[in-house]
Amino acid sequence: MSNSIWVDLMTTMPVLFIGHGSPMNIVLNNSYTKSLVKAAKELPKPRAILVISAHWLTDGTCVTCDSNPKTIYDFYGFPDELYRLSYPSPGSPGDAELAIRTVKSTHVKCGNWGLDHAAWAVLKHMYSLADVPVFEMSLDYSPYNNWNSKSLEFHYKVGSELAPLRENGILIIGSGNIVHNLGLIDFDVDAKPFEWAVRFDAEIKQLLVSGDHDGLINYRSIGKEAVYAVPNLDHYLPMIYSVALQKREEKLEFIHEGFQNGSVSMRAFRIG
Repeated sequence: MSNSIWVDLMTTMPVLFIGHGSPMNIVLNNSYTKSLVKAAKELPKPRAILVISAHWLTDGTCVTCDSNPKTIYDFYGFPDELYRLSYPSPGSPGDAELAIRTVKSTHVKCGNWGLDHAAWAVLKHMYSLADVPVFEMSLDYSPYNNWNSKSLEFHYKVGSELAPLRENGILIIGSGNIVHNLGLIDFDVDAKPFEWAVRFDAEIKQLLVSGDHDGLINYRSIGKEAVYAVPNLDHYLPMIYSVALQKREEKLEFIHEGFQNGSVSMRAFRIG
């Protein structure tokens, strides 16, 4: 039975960013997965969960409106054990419709998807009973909406407009990785992280601590480390959605810090 307390709908729900890393974390018992269990116990238990996923890239912005979202195995070549697992949480079509109505800066529509491993690999540890309704939001990855500060400002704006969901008992989780370079990955999960990865992660940490959202949007000004750390925006953008929801007075605390596979930052934080 969960130790979490059901949320009072008058309470503003916290916001999370979770570095999810390899699908192997679904079945691992390590400091990272233990930190997810601990974080969930310290949260008010949400009425529903919205995950902004690094693994759902679409033309335009979509949300899942299914009552029973399927478990998506969006990974290949992993042990059979992972493909025998599932995360049968209910969906939350009413809250998906609320998100559609709430976001004003772009058109949000229902999309045909489910729960990919950016969602269920994390939630399997946080809410193992799959008793909380879950829906996802995609990243608009249209060609015109990539690779510049203007595109990050677009995502930041969409993220900020999700704020009313926090007042309705919905836990919003951005799920990606601040440093995510699979081209340079070491298949040893405990491999020593690259120096450029450590430097970039430390720079982003300082921007998060200081509340410098402009610096996070203009992360390329950090230097050449940024090119290696963020070769594609997909895993960085969910973090932008999370920080966009930070109110001026809200503190940010780190749930987990560390690396896996040399080139993947597992940094996770809570706002509020």
